[in-house]
Amino acid sequence: MALTKSFIYDRVGAAGDYEIIEVRKTTVIKEDDVIISRSFERYTLDCGTLDASDNFVANPLDKEPDGVTAIPDKVKNVANAVWTTDVQNAWKAKLLALKTNTEIQE
Repeated sequence: MALTKSFIYDRVGAAGDYEIIEVRKTTVIKEDDVIISRSFERYTLDCGTLDASDNFVANPLDKEPDGVTAIPDKVKNVANAVWTTDVQNAWKAKLLALKTNTEIQE
């Protein structure tokens, strides 16, 4: 009886004005090459954040949200294709607007 565990990134795409990357990661457990379990995890990635001085810091695309697992090339390729300079500038403007609105409310 051989158990194996594998991960499949079966849905990767971008959505919305800011090209938010949506990922579905499937975990497959097999026993003697027969699937006995399948589970799904979803996460999203945006193109960057603001630092303390409100400078835009591009998403380095190094780790999934769990902070441990490396982002696969399939996801990086989509991000690199859609996160243009225009998208990054629009996302930065959105983050700055959100920050300003939050500061006004406080």
